[in-house]
Amino acid sequence: MDKDKASEKTEDKKTIWQKRDSRDIEAFCSDYRTYMSAHKTERENVKGMEEELKKAGAMTLEEARAKGGALKAGDLIYTDMMKKSLMIVRIGRKPLTDGARMLGAHIDSPRLDLKQHPLYEDTGMALFDTHYYGGIKKYQWVTLPMALHGVIVKKDGTEITVNVGEDPSDPVFGVSDLLIHLASKQMAKKGSEVVEGENLNVLVGSRPLDTDEDTKESVKENILAILKKKYDIEEDDFVSAEIEVVPAGAARDYGIDRSMIMCYGQDDKVCAYPSFRAVMDVKDPEYTAICLLTDKEEIGSVGATGMHSRFFENTLAEVMDLLGVYSELALRRTLTKIRVLSSDVSAGFDPTYPDVMDRNNCAYLGKGPVFNKYTGARGKSGSNDANAEYIAFLRNLMDKHDITYQTSELGKVDAGGGGTIAYILANLGMQVIDFGVAVLNMHAPWEITSKADIYETYLAYRAFIV
Repeated sequence: MDKDKASEKTEDKKTIWQKRDSRDIEAFCSDYRTYMSAHKTERENVKGMEEELKKAGAMTLEEARAKGGALKAGDLIYTDMMKKSLMIVRIGRKPLTDGARMLGAHIDSPRLDLKQHPLYEDTGMALFDTHYYGGIKKYQWVTLPMALHGVIVKKDGTEITVNVGEDPSDPVFGVSDLLIHLASKQMAKKGSEVVEGENLNVLVGSRPLDTDEDTKESVKENILAILKKKYDIEEDDFVSAEIEVVPAGAARDYGIDRSMIMCYGQDDKVCAYPSFRAVMDVKDPEYTAICLLTDKEEIGSVGATGMHSRFFENTLAEVMDLLGVYSELALRRTLTKIRVLSSDVSAGFDPTYPDVMDRNNCAYLGKGPVFNKYTGARGKSGSNDANAEYIAFLRNLMDKHDITYQTSELGKVDAGGGGTIAYILANLGMQVIDFGVAVLNMHAPWEITSKADIYETYLAYRAFIV
């Protein structure tokens, strides 16, 4: 290649900020920030998205069945699983038996969960006992303002929504830490033991109940009195509650240049939100477009709301039945014709910690969504290893739509690893690869992403399902 051609090639490689209208990037990311601030749990995500679907005229699966008529291209239907997983289907122009295009993300994130008997008093302080959820560095979750999100379901079935700590007028909560003056033994421990799981206790009160009676645990009793007045619940109602302790506060622009976003739960809502928007915005896809948002990924995709459940297969069977093409054999054949982007995040290169990354095979903030051919640990254990033919198809598609993208591994070969829902989908015979946004501080209370990457990922997801 001569110098002129080499120079021309270099000049063609514009950054996303140079290639896209910054007003479009900022507008999309403003919506994203607002959404993330208001939807921190899997239940809140499902509820918020279902509200948007209703506004868009989408039908629930039950409504589509009751309607009786055949679905047509452009119809939008959805259903959830126990209010914690969601599947959205936009009917395409081609028969579903010809295949579909699916975006699959997860909407659960690392956090602290209240135990079934959480409330106790010790030395005049009331605390909630917790069990952490997902892979976390426990020491990162102390001395931060935290909020309580979730539901309490009483024995009569009454469901009470809890959301305390987000409004500026709300109190906040937190896990205390040992003062540095007395922490010599603590500081000598290895990182995984500096703060132990059983010590992630959330401080919630210190005022005794205002009564003339001699109450043994007056601070705890005062907390229970407040909860009774506010929510009409008893202490035993915590047994049938799902209360999550998450960082309090809104998503914020990050950096002097406002080029990034800092907020809780970007793994994996930074991919779930663009996936949702893509399926909402592409009104007339060639192939049926599916957005699958699952729960429990952070603990192995288990349970009725995780990817290992039959929720996806059952819902796909229902849609095929509405289209008049269902049989068990047709379902199995259709599964093998579905192409999937497992919309999950990747580890962004951090110049402060370069030693865990292979610089030629890692993701960088601001350089577009990331293809991870495989994740897993060390010898690719537990990963989906996408085939070359599918990657070639996607390379061509991204180039056709002028999408800036990158490829990556999740750190050096022996540095660690991670997993996604990709391998579970591949077990059903689908072509699948991980493709999402690079993240700094992954699994920390506050994660960081690039606005350019978020918007480019949305464009890539649209290109995939259009």
